[in-house]
Parts: sequence; C-alpha cells; structure tokens
Amino acid sequence: MGVVERVPRRLLVAGTALCVVAFIASIVTVIVVRHRDVGASPATVIGDPTSATVPTTALATAPATVAVQRVFPVVPLPGSQVTYDHTHHDYPATDILTDCGGTYLAPISGVVNNVNRVDTWDPTTDLGEARGGLSVAIVGDDGVRYYGSHFKSINDNLEPGVRVKAGDPIAIVGRTGDASACHVHFGLSPLCSDGDWFIRRGVIWPWPYLDSWRSGGNAAPGPEIQQWLAENNGCPTKPSVDP
Repeated sequence: MGVVERVPRRLLVAGTALCVVAFIASIVTVIVVRHRDVGASPATVIGDPTSATVPTTALATAPATVAVQRVFPVVPLPGSQVTYDHTHHDYPATDILTDCGGTYLAPISGVVNNVNRVDTWDPTTDLGEARGGLSVAIVGDDGVRYYGSHFKSINDNLEPGVRVKAGDPIAIVGRTGDASACHVHFGLSPLCSDGDWFIRRGVIWPWPYLDSWRSGGNAAPGPEIQQWLAENNGCPTKPSVDP
C-alpha cells in the first residue's frame, strides 16, 4: 500500500510542475508576440524622429501635440538687434532681420530634411526655387517643417538625416539668394515632397509663434499646419504664387 500511495503523489507533483511551466511559456509567448507587433507597427516607424527615411506622407500628417520645446531661432551679434514684421510679400513667412554674422539656431529638436549649400540664384531668371540661397529645413519632432534661408554659411556636420536639438547652432546669418539685406527667411510648413520648394518656404504665418518663443513660450504650429492641410485637401502640387 505504501508504494501505491506514493505514485499518485509523484504524478501530482509532476503534473503541477508541467502546468506551471506551460503557464510561464504562454506568458513569454504573448510578450514576444506583442513586442514583435509593436516593433512592426507603422505608427512606431512613422513616429521615430531619429529615422532619416520617415515617409513624407506620414510627416505631413504627424500628430501636432507632441510635447517638445521650441526656441527663438536667431541670436544676434553683440550690440546688434533682431526685428521682424507681421507681414511678408506674396505668401505667409517671416523675415527675421539682424546683422550678417548672427547665429541661426535649430528652433526645435528634429531631423534635418534638406540642406542647400550652393547659391544658384540669378536675378535674370529669378527662379523661385533658388531665391532662398543657402538654406536648411528641419522636420521637428512635432511633424512640422521649420525652414530658414539666406545664410552666409551652414555648419559642416549638417546633412539630411542628421538629428539636431532645439538651440543647436545651425548656420550664420547672411544675404545669399534674393536678399537685399542681412536676414533669415523663416517658414513653417508640412513636409510634402522633396521638390516642394513652394511649400517649404512657408504656408502659415510664423510671427505669432516667434512672438511666443521669444518671450519664453512654446506655442505649437502643428494644429494650424493640420488645418492648412485639411483646407487644401493635402499638399498642393504647384505654387499658387511664383516666385
């Protein structure tokens, strides 16, 4: 009888151990599957600000409420001033006036989207895509594209795909392109396509946001960019004003 009684106990212990192992294995399987699902999710890829190849359609419709910090983008030379108007010719943008030699900062943390280091503007042709001279565009972590142009020079380490932080020195203020005075042309837009210079130069008025950032605020242009996209049914394929 003693041997007969011990057999069921051993079977019971073994069965309990097998159940525990099976339960743990099922939990590990669920975790692995969920991890793989998250890693393959298009939303995760789209929202990855470190990627140099984020789809332009995704950036054009990126969430506008990401908690990021923005800074006023121009630091003048000692003794110089920075001014800007609430108007701009032909389309929404802001000319930030200061002496040549001032510093242009990354207005927001994000990824460099476009860098133009060669001034190809010719007054005899006055092509719209060449009017900005030396320029840099950054797609911020909020999905908005921040564009500055007319620079004298651009930092050597800046190339498309390079990540920058808000406040990083980006370029030196100049007057390249179609610029009659030293200043930074500043534009806000969605990222539509690689050749969308007519959108890149600006589609909404930047001055309310510049006012905020200059006073230490953090006004976000994302919602207004989303509204602009909705009103235009996406990104226009040709300029409404040229140049």
